[in-house]
Amino acid sequence: MDDVFRALADPTRRSLLDELFGQDGQTLGALVERLPMTRFGVMKHLKLLEAAGLVVTKRGGREKLHFLNPVPIRLVHDRWVSKYAEPCAGALSELKSRLERSMEKVFEIYIKTTPERLWAAITDPELRSRYTFGVRIDSDWTAGSPYKASAGNGTIPISQGENLEVDPPRRLVQSFVALWGEDVKSEGTSRVTWEIQPVGDSCQLIVTHDQLPEGANDQLYGGWPMILSGLKTLLETGELLTTPGSLMYSEASVPSV
Repeated sequence: MDDVFRALADPTRRSLLDELFGQDGQTLGALVERLPMTRFGVMKHLKLLEAAGLVVTKRGGREKLHFLNPVPIRLVHDRWVSKYAEPCAGALSELKSRLERSMEKVFEIYIKTTPERLWAAITDPELRSRYTFGVRIDSDWTAGSPYKASAGNGTIPISQGENLEVDPPRRLVQSFVALWGEDVKSEGTSRVTWEIQPVGDSCQLIVTHDQLPEGANDQLYGGWPMILSGLKTLLETGELLTTPGSLMYSEASVPSV
């Protein structure tokens, strides 16, 4: 048991165990690629983990494969997390899970337009500013590229992120970081997915805002119904939605569709 404690005390050895937990049966070479250390260093740590019984090896052809052995860890749990301590440990585990739990918000709308026009309205900065409270978004719209959304001729930062998937005119996935106020900046990074599906002479648009922290500030997602209503109004009538919220950052002159 002392060997197990000594092996688990080192963060590098814990990282090796995490790697094997994620993908069991790895070669030495594969583990070396995943860790910022020399081959000799990885070998040394694996030897200690094997001696503690936390890692077992077997031959797979000409290669030596490493497997995580969870039994010693379970024995540590059974010895030190007693029936008295377990309720506290369980409560802390539940608290951790609750804090890390994420929310998902899904919005669906049907718009009488083509996928190409709808895609253009999502990605063209001038068109988009007409239904997103006067906010324009700038990007080159390639996978892995950044985007920035701003108002007031670029003087008011609204949001930023990365284009994770770009598949015109069907699907756009973006990371999302809110910047318009201190109360939303602290919410971290979430994700927005736009999905376009033609339905007859119209399109189904589904916007999914997920990876939101549980209990996230509703400013992050509360504006979607108004944004999508403004998008539908613009594409179907050429006119602007004129609710107070939709005019928040709007400017006097706007281009025609």
